[in-house]
Amino acid sequence: MPAILGLSAFYHDSAAALVVDGRIVAAAQEERFSRHKHDASFPREAISYCLNEGGMKPRQLDVVVFYDKPLAKLDRLLESYLAYAPRGFRSFAAAMPQWLHQKLRLIPIIRKGLGGSYRGPLLFTEHHEAHAASAFFPSPFDEAAILTLDGVGEWATSCYGVGQGNRIELWEELRFPHSLGLLYAAFTAYAGFRVNSGEYKLMGLAPYGRPVYKEQILENLLDLKADGSFRLNQDYFRYCHGLTMTSRRFERLMGGTPRRPEDPLRQRDMDLAASIQAVTEDVVLRMGAHVFERTGRANLVLAGGVALNCVANGKLLREGPFRNIWVQPAAGDAGGALGAAMFAWHQLLGQPRIAQRQDQQQGSFLGPCFSDEEVALLLRQVEAISRRFVDEDELLDAVAELLAGGRAVGWFHGRMEFGPRALGARSILADPRDPGMHSRLNRKIKFRESFRPFAPCVLEEYAHEYFDVPHGIESPYMSFTAPVSRSQRMRPKPDEEELLGLDKLLVSRSHIPAVTHVDGSARLQTVSAARHGRFYRLLRRFYERTGCPVLVNTSFNVRGEPIVCQPSEAYRCFLNTGLDALVLEDHLLFKHEQSSAIGTQTGYARQFAAD
Repeated sequence: MPAILGLSAFYHDSAAALVVDGRIVAAAQEERFSRHKHDASFPREAISYCLNEGGMKPRQLDVVVFYDKPLAKLDRLLESYLAYAPRGFRSFAAAMPQWLHQKLRLIPIIRKGLGGSYRGPLLFTEHHEAHAASAFFPSPFDEAAILTLDGVGEWATSCYGVGQGNRIELWEELRFPHSLGLLYAAFTAYAGFRVNSGEYKLMGLAPYGRPVYKEQILENLLDLKADGSFRLNQDYFRYCHGLTMTSRRFERLMGGTPRRPEDPLRQRDMDLAASIQAVTEDVVLRMGAHVFERTGRANLVLAGGVALNCVANGKLLREGPFRNIWVQPAAGDAGGALGAAMFAWHQLLGQPRIAQRQDQQQGSFLGPCFSDEEVALLLRQVEAISRRFVDEDELLDAVAELLAGGRAVGWFHGRMEFGPRALGARSILADPRDPGMHSRLNRKIKFRESFRPFAPCVLEEYAHEYFDVPHGIESPYMSFTAPVSRSQRMRPKPDEEELLGLDKLLVSRSHIPAVTHVDGSARLQTVSAARHGRFYRLLRRFYERTGCPVLVNTSFNVRGEPIVCQPSEAYRCFLNTGLDALVLEDHLLFKHEQSSAIGTQTGYARQFAAD
């Protein structure tokens, strides 16, 4: 049973993944163990978890593979710095020490990180090969077109090709500095959000604005071709040679200096978000049409950080030429670890692949799990008051009743999700019919910006009744947005239709207002019995009680923290936020019964308010 360990590290969201005999055994991001969000350090703890899950030591591994080629990346950095010399010296001086200390010493760092006992081969894929492999090999398709989109790998910023059987072949690429990911990141920074973590905030902000800057962007910032390829006008950017993303010329074009993170959001910020989102969707649609024309494949797989833009994905699914689209749930750098391992198994070792109807991602439940005995031990140690259920039906009845009664519940069960989204293992759940729930979750539980939307999870068999999707559609990984069905929508009053900006939050737009964004869309997760087990059964119980097959599903964390991994982290989050109840495997806890919870919320909220 050959065992392959895939790694991603040092750039963003370090991770490890273990593939044994072609099966994904484990995958996890380092941030979940270190508790540092988007941790880019060597994934020591993630490796330890993966090996423990596989019941093996480092010396038992057959292959270790890293998700890009550092020397090729260094070549790009040096060539870029020389091209802009002497302007790039400050950026060069800031970057080189890290390269010389870490990335050029990657082979000894990996071997040392594996305890010095691994003596086997150490391989390197290209960055976009790893993305492409992560998209195609776990997908449910025997053959598919492949499209990868991100900031930059070695030189490539996007590429396309085909996958068939156990092989992938990449045909063409767009090269640095012309990058859709970096263009979106530039607007993210300009809007006052953090690059590599705030892009989803910009996407969520877009529906509050109008795309009034779209033509300005297309006329000045990029030369967009019919096939989706483009060239960025580097006079407006500084990421090649500076310490910021944009130049003064960018600021003059867009009408002012960048927003500082602590400043209030202005209508201009919302309009810029709407504009760059509209441009991104145009690029993705054009690329998709070109890839379809060139490959002739009815199925498409996506990966790379831009593939986490579920709004663009949804538009491509609805308006594009492909019959089916599958997106790697860990589409960013973390998924590169999984892609590298699967690339080595199929492409380098030539092992066969049989596509599975439900994909090989296993619901993306690839992280650690904890026994009920481990949970019970924790609860005894912290002297928590809880009730342990022997009968699952009784537990689900109790939780469904809480949710139907307007309570917000932390839900911790089974293996943790791999990727940025909670999918029913480490989730905060609530009733989507409550018009005040959106505000309460953002303000008192997540401690985050009021404009941020929440995702619905829906019983797969009822998805078409609540959302404008074809009957039988699967979206288990929150990869797409979809319009809320007209049968569920509510017509705004005449005065409400004129509201702008964040005032749009005041309008209830559907019968499930907590998960309906201001543009009438929702980031959809379909829940099935085969993939989701107990989570499906809970949602089914809520539907039987209320007639509503939908719940709010948001990640079990607060602003600035990774999603919880261990029961102790879930318990701490429960105590220090506005959650009403907590499910830890077979245990149910109520906030009002926990004496240690009194008076702790204010400090916790203050801790993350500045993040």
